[in-house]
Amino acid sequence: MLNLVSSDNAAVAVSIVVPVRNEAENVAPLIAEIAAALDGRWSYEIIYVNDGSTDATAARIAAAMQQRGNLRQFHHAISSGQSAAVRSGVRAARGAIVATLDGDGQNNPAFLPDLIAAIEKGGDRVGLAAGQRVGRKDTGFKKLQSRIANGVRNAILRDGTRDTGCGLKAFRRDVFLMMPYFDGLHRFLPALVRREGYEIAYVDVVDRPRRSGVSNYGFFDRLWIGIMDLAGVWWLIRRKKPTPVVTEVTR
Repeated sequence: MLNLVSSDNAAVAVSIVVPVRNEAENVAPLIAEIAAALDGRWSYEIIYVNDGSTDATAARIAAAMQQRGNLRQFHHAISSGQSAAVRSGVRAARGAIVATLDGDGQNNPAFLPDLIAAIEKGGDRVGLAAGQRVGRKDTGFKKLQSRIANGVRNAILRDGTRDTGCGLKAFRRDVFLMMPYFDGLHRFLPALVRREGYEIAYVDVVDRPRRSGVSNYGFFDRLWIGIMDLAGVWWLIRRKKPTPVVTEVTR
């Protein structure tokens, strides 16, 4: 059934950004689940950012676009990484609230309404609603990696977040665009949002196994880069001065 959602900026309240690379088999089921979670609740758009896929991902998204007027696709000519894909999607977003989830099906779209509602309820105070995984379906080794990485990060940055690796997040678009951009940004959003003076809302979410395909990321891909990023974010936080209160003076 054709979804005749207007592409007008004023008609879009929420933008759902999905970064993908070589996830052809997961495209259609995930889009259907996003629609089931959001239809009738918000005026929304779905933005797929195809990060240089070499499989049928682009074709599957294009086919879905024939059925859904609120589905958009952006393509990176070469793979530039998850942070770049998220940023491309946020920059293209028409909604004041943006929610993200991974394209492999492990993040359940059923939790999107809770994240979006947390941003709405928080008003100007809350800049980010972060999903916190419970009952993770990853291997024991991968869970151990995350536990160590999150423990080290929290000890250094003191961002109060037990799980920054969850792709389920919602935030105000303007707050995200304040962030200094670097590769790996999506893993440090809680610390950087706090740096700008905003609060974080936390929502427990239930992870599930990937439907098909294989992970695009390995342990050593993230380890050394993560150490350098952690040092850089620590430096950014240390160098932040209080945000000035600005008042326009008129005659």
